[in-house]
Amino acid sequence: MRRFKVDQQRGAVLVIALVMLLVLTLLAINSMRGVTLETRITTARIENTHLTHLVDAALREGEFRLYGSTHLRDKLEPNLARNCVKANTLNNDGQHRPCLLAEMSRNQLQQFFAHPIRFFNDSNGYTQQYTARTGSAVQAADANSVLAWMPYRGLDPQPAHYSQPSHNQHAYWNSYRIKPSTQNQRNKNPEYGAALEGQGTFYYLVTAQANERVAAQSTVAVIYLGLNQ
Repeated sequence: MRRFKVDQQRGAVLVIALVMLLVLTLLAINSMRGVTLETRITTARIENTHLTHLVDAALREGEFRLYGSTHLRDKLEPNLARNCVKANTLNNDGQHRPCLLAEMSRNQLQQFFAHPIRFFNDSNGYTQQYTARTGSAVQAADANSVLAWMPYRGLDPQPAHYSQPSHNQHAYWNSYRIKPSTQNQRNKNPEYGAALEGQGTFYYLVTAQANERVAAQSTVAVIYLGLNQ
């Protein structure tokens, strides 16, 4: 009887050890899941931070192209085939041309302002003017394809100094001239007729996006002295 009881006690110890081992295993698995989740969250946060910095930099290039009195006609009137192409690069002499999007209706402009990336992903009559409407399409486009988004290169005109995407992260930008109503134009520019000749204050919406995930917009007011200056 005593020997039988000892065997029973040894069997109970084995069961308890197995239960404890199972509990420790479950705790370890749960801890690993937590670490994996935290790693994913941290990685996503770092990636979003990089994309946000890229978007901010692309905004600066879009704004930079609006400055100066040269190529004023290109800064007042959209010319997709000339300016919204990869061949439109920064120039060493500082004479830059922006990519002005074609004029939109009021409803189209509101949609673009609210959802700039989704706007070009939707197929409609307006977006059909552009050969490449997404970031991946822009990357594959040739030098003279009409782009909805200009690839971000930086502010240095030297091709060797163009910004190089890291971790396959690409940024893009475009700009749009905001035309207020006739009455507002007269209020902003006392000499309304001069504004028709490119003289006065002009307003632009500059939009940038990165990897079809993060987008940002800025508004710019630029004073031009006229087409004849």
